[in-house]
Amino acid sequence: MSRVRLGVNIDHVATVRNARGGLHPDPVRAAELAIAAGADGITAHLREDRRHIRDDDMAQLQQLCLRLGRPLNFEMAVTEEMVAIASRTRPHAACLVPERREERTTEGGLDVAGQHNRVAPAVAALAEAGVRVSLFIEANLEQIRAAHHTGAPVVELHTGAWCDALAEGRVDEAAAIFEQLRAGARLADDLGLEVHAGHGLDFDTARTIAALPQVAELNIGHYLVGEAIFTGLEPAIRRMRGAIDAGRAEHDHRDRL
Repeated sequence: MSRVRLGVNIDHVATVRNARGGLHPDPVRAAELAIAAGADGITAHLREDRRHIRDDDMAQLQQLCLRLGRPLNFEMAVTEEMVAIASRTRPHAACLVPERREERTTEGGLDVAGQHNRVAPAVAALAEAGVRVSLFIEANLEQIRAAHHTGAPVVELHTGAWCDALAEGRVDEAAAIFEQLRAGARLADDLGLEVHAGHGLDFDTARTIAALPQVAELNIGHYLVGEAIFTGLEPAIRRMRGAIDAGRAEHDHRDRL
């Protein structure tokens, strides 16, 4: 069975810590627990306003991931400050995302087609520092082609709109968005891009998206941190790992028939 990697985003462990101040709960400890529970890597978003993850968190997360032999995925805005920090930190990967100070969470994908002259130099600078770059985009064919033209080796398809439509019972809309995700994954793969996906995924939607054969990695955070309140972080991650594996196994079984 081809395995879909699971990247666990620990941003909102830091959100809880920062709500009161102090050092608890520690996102670095959460990352260590996540890896022990089956995470293939750790994702963290260092925002310009430092609302959750902080600079010292990123440095410690990089040290942890190097020690445990797991990749750190540094989510970041396309700014000179963030490119400089990522180039200095040298995580395994950097995922370029859109960012607005007033948003609660990342809203939609990066407009690579409209911001090529801004994105492409950031991709080149990060690649020169030895950082593997992914672009967080909508499953839009124009955006996927534009991502390919920047030289980035990876795209991460935004699954938030699909997850929201399912949660709100907009079944036909959800089906249409899923077909866009399917077509986008195919095009990206045809162009030689590695395909990741993420945003808003739960156990059921992660299982469904993992059945797309082009998807190599899912990055999931908020839902897992929320489930950890009820079950603990390790059981939540183990259940997610099982859901993803089940989704890929279903695809592999259909493929053999």
